[in-house]
Amino acid sequence: MEVGAMTQHLVVAIDGPSGSGKSTVSRRAAQALGLAYLDTGAMYRAATWWALRSGVSLTDQDAVAELVRSMPLVMGVDPAAPTVTVDGIDIGEAIRETAISAAVSAVATNLEVRAELGRRQRDEIGAQAASSSFSGGRGIVAEGRDITTVIAPDADVRLLLTASEQARLARRAREVHGSDDAAAVEATKDQVLRRDADDSTVAAFTVAADGVVTIDSSDLDLEQTVQAVLDVIEQRA
Repeated sequence: MEVGAMTQHLVVAIDGPSGSGKSTVSRRAAQALGLAYLDTGAMYRAATWWALRSGVSLTDQDAVAELVRSMPLVMGVDPAAPTVTVDGIDIGEAIRETAISAAVSAVATNLEVRAELGRRQRDEIGAQAASSSFSGGRGIVAEGRDITTVIAPDADVRLLLTASEQARLARRAREVHGSDDAAAVEATKDQVLRRDADDSTVAAFTVAADGVVTIDSSDLDLEQTVQAVLDVIEQRA
């Protein structure tokens, strides 16, 4: 699909469970189309990092929400090199550590935090329609848990990217442990399955809502999955 042939101000919303490949696929699709890229899951990880660094208990929901409202977060939306910066500190690697992965659900299920970060996500999506934005007004690919249903329900293209539990666990095991043997998969289960279970109490990302296209990547490699997403975008846009 040629960038020049694409509708301006295009918003692509992609949701999916852990290990579905949505982050990598969304980045690749955004690169292919010259769009901005927003990883909303990284925003919740950043909020978790900020709360822990500030010494705020994640069980104190009011305190965490108040802290997040003033969090100096800057999301770099270049899909070739997305960044996450808080208070001038690049935390792109820190938020992927196991300690953050194990704790992030406590923040992601905080409804006041979701309201604040949802506001910021909508602002960023809207900003990419401006000609002065990173995308030059072409648009954005935003991915997460509730983008198709809550954050951008009127997006031009809405996708649910999913995969079998076995495929998702194997992918996350390779990502985290460098292997998908039995031990690595077992070590990954809590991070993937428990977080999905926790987050499903505040967001619907396992079954596509009306108007949302489902892509099952269980039997697809990365290139095939990216192409499947690009094909849907071309058809819809």
